[in-house]
Amino acid sequence: MKRIINHLTDNDAYTFSCQYYILQTYPRAEVEYTFFDRSHTRYPEGFAALLQEQVNYMPSVVITDEEIAFMQRKMYYLPLWYFTFLRGYRFNPAEVTISQDEEGYLSITVRGKWYSTIMWEMVLLPCISELMHRLRGDFDHYDAAAEQARTHAKAVRAMKEGLFISDFGTRRRFSFEHQDMVVRTFKEVAHQGGYTDENGQFVKWTGAFPGTSNVYLAMKYDLTPIGTMSHQLISFEENVSGVFECNFNVMRKFSDVFDGDNGIYLYDCFGDKVFFNNLSKRMAMMYKGLRVDSGNEEEQLELIIAKYESLGIDAASKQVVYSNALNIDRAVELHRYTAGRMQDSYGIGTHLTCDIQNVKAMNIVVKLTRMRITELREWHDCVKLSCDKGKTLGNPDKCAYLIKQIGE
Repeated sequence: MKRIINHLTDNDAYTFSCQYYILQTYPRAEVEYTFFDRSHTRYPEGFAALLQEQVNYMPSVVITDEEIAFMQRKMYYLPLWYFTFLRGYRFNPAEVTISQDEEGYLSITVRGKWYSTIMWEMVLLPCISELMHRLRGDFDHYDAAAEQARTHAKAVRAMKEGLFISDFGTRRRFSFEHQDMVVRTFKEVAHQGGYTDENGQFVKWTGAFPGTSNVYLAMKYDLTPIGTMSHQLISFEENVSGVFECNFNVMRKFSDVFDGDNGIYLYDCFGDKVFFNNLSKRMAMMYKGLRVDSGNEEEQLELIIAKYESLGIDAASKQVVYSNALNIDRAVELHRYTAGRMQDSYGIGTHLTCDIQNVKAMNIVVKLTRMRITELREWHDCVKLSCDKGKTLGNPDKCAYLIKQIGE
């Protein structure tokens, strides 16, 4: 089958910012990632071999001068030496182990230096998703014109409703071509500037489409690559400084590494209680805002506002990014509920890139599950608790122990 990933920047922006963070903080760290299929899918016979073929293609995917020039312009927080590193980066298929049992269940682990293996998540997930849709026959009844029209309608509604919306859909996209269409369509609608109402009056959009998490598509359409950090930084740090201090230490280190840039913090790795109990005024002031990726968004918003107020900070001066399995309808609800009390924006993934008629989207993730600070140290389990029980991943005994410690 043809190669699915053809550009090194066909990857999320946070992969690069986190890779640079790792090079600066834990350059000798080794980790293990594990693939989880939340739907417990049975894959067709031979699927592992097809995925291995895609993995084997990857060493020939290298960064181009065009990609580097774009990243230097738009991802200004990354230093020049990092791009020298990217020029020399090569995917190593030996880091990836893929198997499939007799019942069809897929097992994938990625193991090696953290700064190297972090690149595989956004290769494996879109490849698994696209391969599965092809094998299911979903491409045979894909109506490009109809899907473009549906995407156009979503974009128009988002702009009319005042949503600041970005594409976060690389992981579980139907295909690269479909995601490309989504980004192109949203940009075209946003750049129309508004619409003509029934009275013939031109009404300006109150929403915007600032960018996409996919760096290559951001380059292709001259948008902003959206994304700052990942749960894995906090999950790793828990083994260094403990569950009650890991958020504070990641906030401090991340801010130091980027000198205050990349100021949206993803706070829910060990639930909201641990984070808010440990959020200092200095860190709250230093970061532009917080990303809500689990739990009930209305409840989380009230917790965030209350915390800012308790620190003497005007919540309206801060940003909240909602990204928990959203669709346009839910985003509109949240925008109306937020009601200007914070600067709200929305990262929407599968609902944009795999919301296709008569197609079931995959529910798959790759998560950090083991770590050691250097090749000479012992291995430790990494877990993620989240504010949603369905998103808890990792060693169940450790999860239970941490939950008891936290008191949730």
